[in-house]
Amino acid sequence: MPLLVKLNPTVSDAAALLEKAVRSRSLILAVGECRVSYDGRASSTLGWGERLVMIKQDGSVLVHRPVGYEPVNWQPARCLVRVKVEDPKALVLSASRQEPREMILIEFGEIGLLATGNLHDSGEFALHVTEEQMKEAILVAPELVEEGLKPLEAEKSLDEVGFTDIYAEDHLGNLVVVEIKRNPATKAAVMQLQRYLETLRTVVSRPIRGIVAAPQLRRGAQPLLNSLKLEFVKVSPEGCLAVLKSRKDTKLSYFLV
Repeated sequence: MPLLVKLNPTVSDAAALLEKAVRSRSLILAVGECRVSYDGRASSTLGWGERLVMIKQDGSVLVHRPVGYEPVNWQPARCLVRVKVEDPKALVLSASRQEPREMILIEFGEIGLLATGNLHDSGEFALHVTEEQMKEAILVAPELVEEGLKPLEAEKSLDEVGFTDIYAEDHLGNLVVVEIKRNPATKAAVMQLQRYLETLRTVVSRPIRGIVAAPQLRRGAQPLLNSLKLEFVKVSPEGCLAVLKSRKDTKLSYFLV
């Protein structure tokens, strides 16, 4: 995470660094005295004050005051950002877009800190629960998947094929394998479930059903499910979170028959 940091840069130095960062779509952090004007769906002005200005790598722009978590001014991603030197003591950043037509102007009278660079972030953001927590919720409340479902085993080992998320029995006595995905399920998830079923059918004589439990399906997954005679049940992370909160004191072993 190499960052180029300049303390108290001159207007010309700041402009050169900002222009380079804008061209390379780098992250920009500027702390200094500025005033802001906005024109678009409405209009606003913000007088002189010391603030933090961020231009993210996607082109979004945020102006933060010293207090509060929300920006006082902002522009969404994919803005056109320009740098202009008005006079030897004034530097102006503009961020505009066409649809809808709007522009924000940030005029700096002084910059105390200027930093540019590129951040790398490929981490998964789990807003509500993880897949492991979704599995716990379904074990606690199997009706999230289907009424009458009885979990028999969590993470049943199938030798080289892997581990099922939930191995269960339905109200008719059929065996059920549930494959859980926190994000929209892909064709790869469907094929993983199919491999579990193929392995189980070599060692059990009872009918076996396969269910993908996920918030939704990716494009192409539904036709594959249909062709393999597998099922999809919509299970939301929000619903799983509600179950875990309401039954947090119950041991999961209680729900395994």
